[in-house]
Amino acid sequence: MMPSIWKMPSHMECVISTYKTLTKIPNVLFAKLDKSGGKIHSRWSIRNIDRGCNTHYTMEFKIDEKFNVLNKSTFGVNISNQLLSADSPSENFKAIIYEDKSGKDNKTFLEVWSNDTLTHSVDLTALDIHGNVYGDSEFGSVDWSPDEKFLVYVAEKKPKKSEPFIKRKPSKDEKEDVDNSDKKIVPGEEHLYKKDWGEQLIGKIQTVVVLCEIEAEKFTILQGLPETWCPGQVCFAPDGEHVIGVAWDVEKYRLGLIYCTNRHSYIFSLNTKTGAYKKLSPDGMSVRSPRLSPAGELVWLQRAAAGPHHAAHRLLRLPSSVINNLDTTEDIQSQVQTVIDIVETSMEISGDTFYGIYCQSLPKKCFSVDGRRLVFSTPQKNEVRSYVVDLDNRTIVDISNNKSEQGSTTVTSVRSGVVLAVCSNLTTPGKLFVAKLPPIGSEQSIQWSYVWGPTLPAKVAEVIKSATVKYLDHEHKASSDDVKSFTSIYMGPSSGTNYPLIVWPHGGPHSAFSNTYFLEAAFYNMLGFASVLINYRGSVGAGEKSVNYLPSRIGEADVKDCERATLDVVEQFPVDRERLVLSGGSHGGFLVTSLSGQYPDLYRAVVTRNPVIDVAAMINTSDIPDWCAVEAGFTYREDGPVTEDQLLALRRCSPLVHVHKVKAPTCLLLGSNDKRVPAYQGLEYGKRLKANGVKTRIHMYEDNHTLGSLPVEMDSLINAADWLITAIKPE
Repeated sequence: MMPSIWKMPSHMECVISTYKTLTKIPNVLFAKLDKSGGKIHSRWSIRNIDRGCNTHYTMEFKIDEKFNVLNKSTFGVNISNQLLSADSPSENFKAIIYEDKSGKDNKTFLEVWSNDTLTHSVDLTALDIHGNVYGDSEFGSVDWSPDEKFLVYVAEKKPKKSEPFIKRKPSKDEKEDVDNSDKKIVPGEEHLYKKDWGEQLIGKIQTVVVLCEIEAEKFTILQGLPETWCPGQVCFAPDGEHVIGVAWDVEKYRLGLIYCTNRHSYIFSLNTKTGAYKKLSPDGMSVRSPRLSPAGELVWLQRAAAGPHHAAHRLLRLPSSVINNLDTTEDIQSQVQTVIDIVETSMEISGDTFYGIYCQSLPKKCFSVDGRRLVFSTPQKNEVRSYVVDLDNRTIVDISNNKSEQGSTTVTSVRSGVVLAVCSNLTTPGKLFVAKLPPIGSEQSIQWSYVWGPTLPAKVAEVIKSATVKYLDHEHKASSDDVKSFTSIYMGPSSGTNYPLIVWPHGGPHSAFSNTYFLEAAFYNMLGFASVLINYRGSVGAGEKSVNYLPSRIGEADVKDCERATLDVVEQFPVDRERLVLSGGSHGGFLVTSLSGQYPDLYRAVVTRNPVIDVAAMINTSDIPDWCAVEAGFTYREDGPVTEDQLLALRRCSPLVHVHKVKAPTCLLLGSNDKRVPAYQGLEYGKRLKANGVKTRIHMYEDNHTLGSLPVEMDSLINAADWLITAIKPE
């Protein structure tokens, strides 16, 4: 095993070495099958410290009918500049949209390849008909028409040009002064405020759907949708004449979108020739991930456009008879069918327990050959699990690959009856597995076959592969609440005693920790820490009732859950009660700063990333003000009065209320570009800690809420480890 940092005069050399070793492990981002099911195309990411960014590359594998790997790519192919790509239905063509960042200004290009020949290359920036192409997970998509003559994608609407009211201009002929609404310069609007989509979507304001006629290299902005709609996630309908997608309605307001599945939106169809559109989903809902089956049916995920930012979804479908007659079918919404409803607590399925759908997207290719069955993955308590649902009889079967060890299974592609998945756990980075989808009624007999996974560096394999990982069930037995129980995941060294324990609540708060590999958990385990990853009440994957329990109780119920989990771990595992520390970001930061204030004698040190400190102040500056209202227990509205009761509710649940009681040395990691939890929250907290005599350090990074850029990750994680080790290391 690696030398113990607790016995070394200086621990920093070990901390830095551990981080550098872990950065050599690649992470699988995406994997798909070709239409035959015999070829796997995968996309991976690896941290490139010297370049200060992540390098993305592809690897391909060819497999036989028994899933033996016949050959694989000898070397990865760097595709870091690739924004979007799509294979044509016949797979004879491939469209790629990529960004060229080598010059002074970024440029975007569309390339169309026919086998090994570049048939078309278009400088989209030079066309100047739209802004940046969207490649994010919320809006971004590129799709081929069934006849392979057209492409459709999403881009930023080109803004109207403006200039000062008073500006000297060269003289021109009257003939040149022609009124063109698209090109006419509007005076006095250079500084007009335009609200964007917030955190990690900065500068993205109004989307448009772009149609490309490939052979003619002709590009058209599709018209017809309401001006208050922002379309995204577009694809062609089977007739090739209609486009289907998601449109977010911003008539009232535009709030932050990323991680927020509760924004008012519609599934729509748009006739590319006439501009006629239809709503396929009802009002008052939030929708995402439309998918067309081989049988011509449309399925999607849907929930109410209100309440917590993330919660359970329904799985809905429209029959092919509607999709094939979009222009003539009346009252389409009445024909929407519910396949899987929202699960309040749990339901029994084929001998297993199912807690509902909490994924944020379905696989791009997720259907059986006949289109009758759909395969998806979703968080379920401490894991991500995968299921097959029969769309006709609505049966659900768990097909997760967990026969040999605990962990998570995420299906990424289903083609020709072959299922491709990524499997991982806290001690094992993501690996590719394939399986044949069994006949209807025997899905539980599925047999997974290993394809490939990265080889762990010897130092990593020696330590984390032997780590102890346990699922814990916690309960407030004396409580009269409707929801009393929650879960956590313990990860600790396999031998020895008296480990320092990191108490680690997730952000959100309506998200969850799953038993999947991530660098931070491996990093602290290799440094000799035990961790408890807490899925407190309000986390997703444990039933909708648990999600809805937390609003109006933040700062109380979730804090008690973290304290309960801490005490349970101290009782059950060989950790040192005198060396308990806290780590968490966002709402996890809200919790660790609340814990250090409400239990000042229990925890020895705190590290927190962009923590929510003062909810009453945050509601006026965050890109998600509705989060503040909902979690504090009232409905968000931008009209009408702001009452004193509301302001008091926001303040009373905030960690700021308890700052004067904090004793634990606290390190704050803040992003100056954070739109979700503005950096002033942490700055105010740090100022008050120092005034109260608490040892405090603040790191300010030019980054957003996640602090996810590689140089920032490196600096923040190493400094965080140094802070915790220094605080609890024996003299």
